[in-house]
Amino acid sequence: MAIRIVDITDDDTFGLVPPCANAGFDHRTCDYWENADRGSKAARAAWLTASAGSAPAAQRPSRPANPFGDDDADDEDFNPFAPRRAAPAFNPFAADDDAPAFNPFAPAPKARPVVGQDGLPKLRLLARGTAVFGSYAKVLLVDEEPVAYCQFGPLSAYPRAQRTRELYPKLPDAPLPAVITCLATTAAARSQGHARHLVEVVCADLAARGFAAVETYPEATAAPDQTPSPHPAFWSALGFTIAAADERFPVLRKELA
Repeated sequence: MAIRIVDITDDDTFGLVPPCANAGFDHRTCDYWENADRGSKAARAAWLTASAGSAPAAQRPSRPANPFGDDDADDEDFNPFAPRRAAPAFNPFAADDDAPAFNPFAPAPKARPVVGQDGLPKLRLLARGTAVFGSYAKVLLVDEEPVAYCQFGPLSAYPRAQRTRELYPKLPDAPLPAVITCLATTAAARSQGHARHLVEVVCADLAARGFAAVETYPEATAAPDQTPSPHPAFWSALGFTIAAADERFPVLRKELA
């Protein structure tokens, strides 16, 4: 039995994402964690076509209307009483037209994600931080057959995880953790240790990227095929401890070496 773990970074690796055990859900069209208000785990065929349209934007907190703003302008951050701003800092996610001036003494920037604007919506969500953070998902293959999927990343990439943490003010604010949002094994490959092995690899990867801790947010009372994450007992067996107790939505955390 040959086991291989692949980072999801482009069209070819995205094609390896395995199906969900529940046919009503689909990892390839899920934005449940990326959109805290309107995210969905549902299988959406339109998201898997070349004409799927623009990727859903990462959610930003809503703000009251600005009475001083121009109705046609993007004035979300406008403050008429604030001093004039300096030039904006470099944004690694900005379009090429917004790139900073060339600096011959600066180190060469990392390669940009290979996913273009015409990429599938979920793939573009997974590729948002590739140039700075690295991949946001991995697939485990057994004899080249995809059997397990894991989605993870920095807390800032997942607004629903941020909202969950807000419910538990005693959770540590520093260092902020990485998060594992989704972990699933195909129905035919369960109880063979593949999910456990995949989590161990993800945790080692996150530690190598500089994270001191990782959290996950299982739904303790949901049926196994109705939740994006295994029940708390699975995580406890991997060294996670309960950081915030709740009958339905506990938070489990592991300190990384």
